[in-house]
Amino acid sequence: MIYPPINDLLEKAEDKYTLAVLVAKRARQLVMGDKKLVNTDSDNPVVIAINEIDQGKVSFERTKVGIK
Repeated sequence: MIYPPINDLLEKAEDKYTLAVLVAKRARQLVMGDKKLVNTDSDNPVVIAINEIDQGKVSFERTKVGIK
């Protein structure tokens, strides 16, 4: 079983594509040297990013609506 469940994570993002970009962006920041915002046993940046999003430490803000 995957923890946290994908349905819980999707409540924090608009859709699965936004969630994927959010996780990838945060994981890249962790690889570049940013500090972890949560306590976790894992050293995997993707797992850390997912846990940060699940705990509400990382979020996103939509800056534009639609394509022009």
